Amino acid sequence: MLNEVRGILAYRFTEPVVWLLAKRSLNPIVITWIGFLLNAGAGILIINGHLFIAGIVVLIGGYADTIDGALARRTNQVTKFGAILDSTFDRLSEAILLLGLLVLYVSEQAETGIILVSVVLVNSLMVSYIRARAEASGLECRIGLFTRVERVIILVLGLLLSQIENVLYIALGIIAVFSLITVIQRLLYVWKQTQNE
Repeated sequence: MLNEVRGILAYRFTEPVVWLLAKRSLNPIVITWIGFLLNAGAGILIINGHLFIAGIVVLIGGYADTIDGALARRTNQVTKFGAILDSTFDRLSEAILLLGLLVLYVSEQAETGIILVSVVLVNSLMVSYIRARAEASGLECRIGLFTRVERVIILVLGLLLSQIENVLYIALGIIAVFSLITVIQRLLYVWKQTQNE
């Protein structure tokens, strides 16, 4: 049910832009690169302490990340390489943003921030890894309370509201906890599928 809600919301937010881009015959891989470069730029902004601006850039980059796949499907340009590139850049983008925060917190000697970012980095990568490994084994694994979309939304909110004391810590804490829950959800879901083998 949660996946259906995500799909409906994604369609509502992306369809008008996808429709316009499809008319211009734009290659979806270009959008994938734009999203990645925006997130890389946001990582640099984070390192330099420009958290609010970084939040805006991440929001735009995240939107680009939701458009490329939809554009590929709309224009019949879906390829295995495009899907792999998109997935790879999604992981890299998230890692760059979190490493940017890690560098910032190390420079500020903020131990709480360092710990939170480290936990988020591991949990986020595990959420994605479990799905990738399950699907490589022929299992379905699209479930989960906190997918990349939710993680990006909470991170963006944390960055945009970072001037309020401890808000970014709270955002990272939410991502850490709910990502761990998602890891457990996915492992249990995959385990149940393997019990029938």
